[in-house]
Amino acid sequence: MRSNSGSVSHVPRPQALVQQLLQYTTLGLLVGLACWPFNLLDRWQDDLLHRLPAYTGEGWTSLSLGLALSPLLVAPLLLVLQSSCWARGAGSGIPQTMASVEEPDQADRLLGPIPTLQRLGLWGLATLALMPLGREGPVVQVGAAVARGLRKRFPRWFSSLSDADLLCVAAGAGLAGGFNTPLMGAVFVAEEFTQSFSAVLVWPSLVVCGVAAAFSNVTGQPLFALGLIGAEPMELVQVFWAVPIGLLGGLLGALFGRLLLATTTGLKPWLRRYPLGIGVAVGAVLSVFALVSGGASGGDGEALMAHLIDGASLGGPFGDLITLLLRVLGPVLALGAGIPGGLIDPSFAFGAVMGRGLTDMAGGTGALGLALGMAAGLAGATQLPVITVIFALRLAGDQQLLPGILIAAALGAFVSRLLLPKPIYHALKEAT
Repeated sequence: MRSNSGSVSHVPRPQALVQQLLQYTTLGLLVGLACWPFNLLDRWQDDLLHRLPAYTGEGWTSLSLGLALSPLLVAPLLLVLQSSCWARGAGSGIPQTMASVEEPDQADRLLGPIPTLQRLGLWGLATLALMPLGREGPVVQVGAAVARGLRKRFPRWFSSLSDADLLCVAAGAGLAGGFNTPLMGAVFVAEEFTQSFSAVLVWPSLVVCGVAAAFSNVTGQPLFALGLIGAEPMELVQVFWAVPIGLLGGLLGALFGRLLLATTTGLKPWLRRYPLGIGVAVGAVLSVFALVSGGASGGDGEALMAHLIDGASLGGPFGDLITLLLRVLGPVLALGAGIPGGLIDPSFAFGAVMGRGLTDMAGGTGALGLALGMAAGLAGATQLPVITVIFALRLAGDQQLLPGILIAAALGAFVSRLLLPKPIYHALKEAT
């Protein structure tokens, strides 16, 4: 084994392996700890969402109205902060991490304590205001930030990994710690960051992601966050539904990606000049969406998906269509305005609404359509089919649906790639 300086290490190999294992375990624990505030705020958001009419089945109260109107107050504050003193915390977090991986000399500026804390603050405010944002962007960035801090403090640690590889491993661990998805975190390193399954990164990724996910589980992140999907259709039935849902999910995901990219680039010059005005406009639209949908358009989408898995109705085909439209446009507005967040949960959610609505209208099994729609929507939005399959089975665990989920995810990613040549995270990195 060689150290960073290129000299041959004189530490016996068994001892060196133990040292590496302890170092990776420490990194995983620290990433899991850094993700804990994000997971806690996400649970608080779910508690607030369950006070809205879409979840209670009751009418509006003064409290629920205040929650629905909260984006109108919070969005202007966020955009003003992002355009001034908290500018370094703006944006998802994944494009910033990608830039640091490709150009490690930017890591101090993009992954330092100041942008990390600012992103947590901005995302936390947006989350408690029930904005339709996921959290994978901030947790990926915070994972990479932890690794960057450890490397600066202990330069001899992780000697077998370059700066870029270490950031990739820790970024995947952030995803694992944020969603209690250890395998997804490890695959994210290969499918999104390195775009190859490198043997050098496999075991560090598995160890760091596994420890980060275990820590998140101890602190309250459930094994199957959305519940269990109660559907056991034959494989032929799964394939029958997976084809149309996969194709529609790819189209919907590509549309989402194009709208998000266009909104991000279109708003960018105006945000510097009119942050308050744009913030008021974005907040007003999101509040109207919440009022129209009874609150189903708000939040990252996990509460909505769990609600649908439990068999809840959105008001028939018309309600499904309205919710689908708002679940696509809401995240586009929030993320396009540069508010920190993620698109995994939002795309999972609009895919679930699409899939369940389609199967319900055609007399099929709504739970099956929901599961296949989640996979198709996420794969269509991200063009990451392997991650999609792992994530779908982890959040709503039912391995009997694996054949259908595989086909839906593969078709969703394929169709999306035809319509959106560059994956959305990479496209957003170039646009920011």
